Amino acid sequence: MPINKQFLKSRPEVKVTFAVEKEAAGEAEQVLLLGEFSQWQPIELKRMKSGEFKATLNLPTDGPSHFEFCYQLVKPGGETHYDNDWAADDYVPGPFGRDNSVVRVSQPA
Repeated sequence: MPINKQFLKSRPEVKVTFAVEKEAAGEAEQVLLLGEFSQWQPIELKRMKSGEFKATLNLPTDGPSHFEFCYQLVKPGGETHYDNDWAADDYVPGPFGRDNSVVRVSQPA
């Protein structure tokens, strides 16, 4: 589940592409991104022809240095499962007994 970042020179933002590979999505027919950057409101990732799910967001770089997030995988029949990004910048303990993924938005020195 790679995270791709592109720091913008014209604005204090970083363009972040969140991706869940086909293997990681498994039987999921829908993948939702939940994170601090959206007040934990779900953002649906688009299913690509390859079976990968993707979404690109512009996150501010002039606020917190990082944001916590996770994925919600929705299987046929509505069963849900939460998963972390396998390639996250870091992981931190979450409030529900599992870790959350971390995406850093501060530009490397």
